[in-house]
Amino acid sequence: MLKLLQRFGGAMFTPVLLFPFAGIVAGISILLTNPQLVGSIANSDTVWFKLWMIIQEGSWTVFRNMPIIFAIGLPIGLAKTAPARACLAVIVSYLTFNYFIAAILTTWGADFGVDFNQPIGGVSGLTNIAGIKTLDTSIIGSIFIAAIMTYVHNRYFDKKLPDYLGIFQGTAFVTIIGFIAMLPLAFLTALVWPKVQGGIASLQEFLSQAGALGVWIYTFLERILIPTGLHHFIYGPFVLGPAVVEGGIQAYWIQHIAEFSNSSQPLIELFPQGAFALHGNSKIFGAIGIAGAMYMTAKPENKKKVAGLLIPAVLTAVLVGITEPLEFTFLFVAPFLFAIHAVLAATMAAVMYMNGIVGNMGGGLLEIMVQNWLPMFHNHAMNVVMQIMIGCVFTVIYFFVFKYLIVRFDVKTPGREAEAEDIKLFTKADYKNRQGAQGEDNKGSQFDDQALQLLEALGGSENIAEVNNCATRLRISVKDEKQVMSDAAFRQIGAHGVVRNKDAIQVIIGLSVPQVRDSMENLMKNA
Repeated sequence: MLKLLQRFGGAMFTPVLLFPFAGIVAGISILLTNPQLVGSIANSDTVWFKLWMIIQEGSWTVFRNMPIIFAIGLPIGLAKTAPARACLAVIVSYLTFNYFIAAILTTWGADFGVDFNQPIGGVSGLTNIAGIKTLDTSIIGSIFIAAIMTYVHNRYFDKKLPDYLGIFQGTAFVTIIGFIAMLPLAFLTALVWPKVQGGIASLQEFLSQAGALGVWIYTFLERILIPTGLHHFIYGPFVLGPAVVEGGIQAYWIQHIAEFSNSSQPLIELFPQGAFALHGNSKIFGAIGIAGAMYMTAKPENKKKVAGLLIPAVLTAVLVGITEPLEFTFLFVAPFLFAIHAVLAATMAAVMYMNGIVGNMGGGLLEIMVQNWLPMFHNHAMNVVMQIMIGCVFTVIYFFVFKYLIVRFDVKTPGREAEAEDIKLFTKADYKNRQGAQGEDNKGSQFDDQALQLLEALGGSENIAEVNNCATRLRISVKDEKQVMSDAAFRQIGAHGVVRNKDAIQVIIGLSVPQVRDSMENLMKNA
């Protein structure tokens, strides 16, 4: 079950990767169409304003179509074969599901407690998905349907039918099953979901009243679950779903940036729900303190090598909010340090909230600057200053706490451990020589070398049952875990760490993991 949840969480991250760029573009366009920030050039009758409004409309594509994007994105990560065809089956079934709901509520809406004649949005619980007026199940509904249909695809896509029914094989057969399944699911959703929406409203009220304690618990869980890959289930309903605000914190914040920016009312009064998107602060201020402690505690002769390891990891964490390369650097040599990190991150978020700081701050510095600091500075400058001051204080706290614990317990963070054993892995040249390759040397992918060495470290392609990935990790199911090499072998290849759970192996690669996975799969097919 844990392995299944990890794969599911990793697949969820595929569409999430689309949000940072879209959010930055939306933030910039809103910033540049605000006359209070850029002057009369941003008046509504200027070419400048009209051009940026066109760009802004394009940036809303991802946010306005989140359910569809998640429906398509999930099978990319979960389909065992023919993921493109799985995406087709999922989107057809998801649209069918919503057409069924629309027809049910048009016919019997009053019997289900839904006034289907209400306008879309607000408290009506209705939305528009691909031109279909339907219940607003947000990404929860699309993920649920995508999971069901991906399972159907994995089980029935390759099923052989009699020759006279051959036209219904493959994707057609999967969508037929989906059509049949969507009808009862639509009835069940029409019956149950309005009650779920009532529960979500109660959750919003509870969390609003929970204050700093609720923020602390949320942030702690979001951090502490990173090693398991289940943290997506914590922040997803808040940042991307309807847990505390309609449409998710990220979309709601961007939609109201201009309103919040132009108001002199405290941000915590305007948008208290933004307290549940403060976890990105630990990615900036905490990462710097952790890296500084690891560098200072490294042996003098190793500091240059340690700096080469830490600088890219810290820049990745600070600028774009991907912390796993840094966190996995110390997680497996001292898990208690990761628990301390989660406590400090949660405490930082709670302290910021108590000082009136809220916003959309789940990502890195680029996202926070564009969507928070720059647009809010002229009316909420003290919030920005206070956030930076608190963050810098916690950088110092992180540094001294980690430095003390590393030295006190002699934690073998990079630069303090004994030299890794000398391990010989195959290169691409070795591979070609072994295969007796002839003729013109094809250039191939720049990730082939690393992919090939990873295959060798995992016991060869014949030992791999399944390959998947999330934002920074390869998730591999192996047939015999005893054939998998040591962690030192993976570090020599360039991995930041390895998570082992019997036959489920996670290799922390970094942001290039999708390309490495593609190279691995190509090598496995052609070997």
